[in-house]
Amino acid sequence: MAFYLFVLLNGLAYAALLFLLAAGLSLVYGVGRVLHLAHGGFFMLGGYLGYSLYQWTGNFWLALALVPLLALVLGLLAERLVRSVYGPERALEQVLFTFGLAFVISDLTRLFWGAQVLGVPPPPALNQPIGLGPMVYPAYPLFLILVGVAVALGLWALMRFTRFGLEVRAAAGHPKMAEALGIPTTQVLQRTYLLGVALAALGGVLAAPRLALAPGLDFTMLILGLIVVVVGGLGSTTGALYGALLVGLADSFGRTFLPQFALAVIFLLMALVLVFRPEGLLGGRR
Repeated sequence: MAFYLFVLLNGLAYAALLFLLAAGLSLVYGVGRVLHLAHGGFFMLGGYLGYSLYQWTGNFWLALALVPLLALVLGLLAERLVRSVYGPERALEQVLFTFGLAFVISDLTRLFWGAQVLGVPPPPALNQPIGLGPMVYPAYPLFLILVGVAVALGLWALMRFTRFGLEVRAAAGHPKMAEALGIPTTQVLQRTYLLGVALAALGGVLAAPRLALAPGLDFTMLILGLIVVVVGGLGSTTGALYGALLVGLADSFGRTFLPQFALAVIFLLMALVLVFRPEGLLGGRR
């Protein structure tokens, strides 16, 4: 029983990181129908920025607080570029443009941080085991699970009880009608884009003590993030949460019991969802 609980918690911790990545990806698509393929680059960039800030300050918590703010500045510059391909009728341009931006971010991280594998140790308070009944489990993955729950609740409250959330839901549901009623859909999309970038960068710095920072991490996480939003349903943050849970648990149990086919298990999960529900678990029917 303790062994299965260990695997389960590992999957939930990984799911929390995937949710931070996929929530922004799903939001940006839901509001502007923009498939942002540079999103994994901001996740990796958050990890590298967290590494540098930790090296300079020696304080993980300070790095955790500053990285999303730095990502907002970089995201604002990127959004000005991506704005040129906004529009549901420009899907091909969006794919090519954001995919090219992903390569630019990848090359810049290699230029500034090199190709060696880097990592950040967990903060001392979380770098110790915790007794959970019949087992002992590291504290840091439990912290990741708590952060994932807090972000999920925060996004739910933001979308449910704030004017910004109302505008996002209106722009995602009926963009032309929302614009006719006076909702500035372009500004809503810009704020949603920045929120997604900040969440991705937050996920990157949180992942630094768990995942190796190395070239290629951005595209690995991008593929997983796309699988999560496809499984959960494009444009739904709740769907991103459910998709992240399924993919995180499938990855954890797959690596444990079928290590040679761990990635195949994830793609099999996506295939099954697409067969029985092509729009995703919580995606709107077309």
